[in-house]
Amino acid sequence: MKIQFYKYQGTGNDFIILDDRNALFQKDNESLVASLCHRKFGIGADGLMLLRNHEELDFQMIYFNSDGKEGSMCGNGGRALVQFAFDLGIIGPECTFSASDGNHDAKIIDGLVHLRMIDVEDIEMTEEDYFMNTGSPHHVEFVDNINEFDVYTEGKSIRHTHRYAPEGTNVNFVESLGKNKLKVRTFERGVEDETLSCGTGVTACAIASFLELEYTSPVSVEVMGGDLSVSFELKGDVFTNIHLIGPARKVFEGSVEL
Repeated sequence: MKIQFYKYQGTGNDFIILDDRNALFQKDNESLVASLCHRKFGIGADGLMLLRNHEELDFQMIYFNSDGKEGSMCGNGGRALVQFAFDLGIIGPECTFSASDGNHDAKIIDGLVHLRMIDVEDIEMTEEDYFMNTGSPHHVEFVDNINEFDVYTEGKSIRHTHRYAPEGTNVNFVESLGKNKLKVRTFERGVEDETLSCGTGVTACAIASFLELEYTSPVSVEVMGGDLSVSFELKGDVFTNIHLIGPARKVFEGSVEL
């Protein structure tokens, strides 16, 4: 069976996307997904997404990590899928779609995808770190000299600590670059390595910067693959109206034999 695929990236977070509105892809075949994402023997990507029809909304997003397992929400993936749907003419500049963590609104404005994230509350704070769920679980830790920081070793050790068992967590390291600006590096579970960008992680870091550094919305975030921004409001104890903002672009398209 030959299928058409599309490769998109959002600040270096890269994804295989399939137009699966006919629901033919074997979504429970973890080895197939992992083989397609493999960077030596497959197409290569941080994850794979299916765009499927939804009875009430514009479309449904189904996301898989590069290990083949269906994953939690991916912010950059969501932005890339919105751009993909727009490029195909499935949606206009505004849409609403479903994902693993609920429904999301999105807009494309001046070439940037503005993706509304879920509300965030119940944030765990210690003297060393923050933990919250922004659609995916995230550990956030502020560090110095982030360019020299051993993200892989430190991230891997935190990802597997008993505190986050059994599912584990994504791990973000953050450095302040001045008022309302951060640099973030992330170790992603499911990829099991540092990625060039993580949208839900950037969202978590922006919220943590409000709590730790008294940053105000919007927060500019530099990642290894480019620049993002996060806007938000605080109502009571809940962070709401959160938007992850940045570019998403098609890299190439092709076909592959399954």
